[in-house]
Amino acid sequence: MDIFTLVVGMFETNCYLISDPDKGEGAVIDPGDEAGRIISEIERLGLKPKMILLTHGHSDHIAAVSDILEKYDIPLYAGRGDELLLESAVENFSAMLGNPITCSPPEKLLVDGDTVSFGSITLTVLQTPGHSPGGICYYTDGIVFCGDTLFCGSIGRTDFPGCSHEQLIDSIIKKLLVLPDETVCYPGHGPVTTIGQERKINPFLTGARFA
Repeated sequence: MDIFTLVVGMFETNCYLISDPDKGEGAVIDPGDEAGRIISEIERLGLKPKMILLTHGHSDHIAAVSDILEKYDIPLYAGRGDELLLESAVENFSAMLGNPITCSPPEKLLVDGDTVSFGSITLTVLQTPGHSPGGICYYTDGIVFCGDTLFCGSIGRTDFPGCSHEQLIDSIIKKLLVLPDETVCYPGHGPVTTIGQERKINPFLTGARFA
């Protein structure tokens, strides 16, 4: 799988363009802003986007969704539980930033164990609520796109309405820390990391209960 990263918007969100290099089919993960730049990169790469995949519905991960859907007429997928974030500019915090953003309803609301496929690539959905009610990650062998669930040396914020620190930690323990240490984590912000590194150095995860 080819993975291309675009850092977009004022919150420096990682938008990932992923593809099957043999067929050129791919997906756009978390198009958080700068739709024109994302589309230009899709065209430059010769990517054939088949879907938009959201890890969650906060405004810094969805601002470019509508423009990309209009350009490519492809389905949108998101986690069950984040419906209100997608349809309400108040709930996804874009209203308070002075730029109200909403999304059309997803083609499908994903739950734990669902799969999405393009080309020869299949991603498995891991439900990881805590940063948002319907937060999810996408896993394939050796790789996980973890949105704002887990960062290099940190975890997602849990001081927003609808968030839960306890739930987020539980999600990380049960869904991410069970993955092989060499699994590469592509987060919603910041640099890539690995499960093994976070198990060792992440201050939110290094307590005795995680040994």
